[in-house]
Amino acid sequence: MTRPLVHVLTPGDHFSPRTGSAIPTIVDGLSRGASDGTPPATVVVARGTYADRYTSARAVEYPPRAPRRTDRYVDVAAARAGLPRLGSRRVLRPTLGDQRNWPASIVLAHNAPALVPLVDGRHDAVLYAHNQVLRSYTLREAGRVLRPARAVVCVSDFLAQQVQDRLPRELHGRVRTVRNGVDLERFAVPRAPRQGTLRVVFVGRVIRDKGVHVLLEAVTQLGRDDIDVTIVGRPGFDADAPLTPYERGLRQLAAAVRGRVRFASFVARPELPALLSAADVVAVPSIWPEPFGLTALEGMAAGAAVVASDIGGIPEAVGAGGTLVPAGDPRRLAEVLAAWADDDDALTHDALRARAHARKNGWATSAQALRVVLDDEGEA
Repeated sequence: MTRPLVHVLTPGDHFSPRTGSAIPTIVDGLSRGASDGTPPATVVVARGTYADRYTSARAVEYPPRAPRRTDRYVDVAAARAGLPRLGSRRVLRPTLGDQRNWPASIVLAHNAPALVPLVDGRHDAVLYAHNQVLRSYTLREAGRVLRPARAVVCVSDFLAQQVQDRLPRELHGRVRTVRNGVDLERFAVPRAPRQGTLRVVFVGRVIRDKGVHVLLEAVTQLGRDDIDVTIVGRPGFDADAPLTPYERGLRQLAAAVRGRVRFASFVARPELPALLSAADVVAVPSIWPEPFGLTALEGMAAGAAVVASDIGGIPEAVGAGGTLVPAGDPRRLAEVLAAWADDDDALTHDALRARAHARKNGWATSAQALRVVLDDEGEA
């Protein structure tokens, strides 16, 4: 019989559409995409997080344990001495406080390597890596911590290679890729007709790594008044936080743009489909190697053309459905935007190409890929 999945979120993360955090979005998508007949998933979430939760999985609360100011230093010293990271374990242990009462399950530790050794023998532990979570681990420590893991799931081949590089060779075969998917129904909303300007949207954390300045520099170089840009997001998820120096710098850049530049704040997940469907282009101009690039796939599902940086795992999200440009290259990005602004047929063609790619990558595809990985590892 197929074992049920228990997703353990990092302490403090929300399993709610009110958050813009990627991991809850992914867990929700995998849970809704699961095939009929598979046991319903469970999500372990800290008490006190947002109460309006996704309904795709059963949420189980636990009393969180706040980290101590000294935990980080204790963990660094312990790791150097070849000992367990007791600070991390102290914070993570409450997430599994009720595991003796769970049916035999597959426990997916999202971005939490230190959780794997805490899963008892009745269950199978899996590290689900959304980022390079082994950066601070030596090869020896990573091997010791993850040796009990049934698998190490990564969201892209790019990330899988990074994770493999931090693991002993005997664990390389457990590293598998399950790419993120997209909610095809949620993003299939009516599109706003083109209105004479090229409407370009960026959605994400407004930090330098995300390359918003590259987008504004590209539009400034064009010097056109028929390209409008909307920047949606904040560095975090607090709409009322003061502007950072980077955000203030972006507003100075925007002053040189001939077209309109609008800065919007963080939006909850339910608002995102309508926002993307009103865009002709979704831009993902990251200058750092993102592990995947979920926004690119969501823009495609909403029927927008997508231009994204050729870096990290972003090309795996974009596939054949979007246009890739070198990271940090405003000139090349400007060329792509100008071509779409000048040619409605090219824009329509590329938007249809993007949507076709998205349709092949719904969450049902990702959920099936995850189940294949877990079943294969169970037989190994």
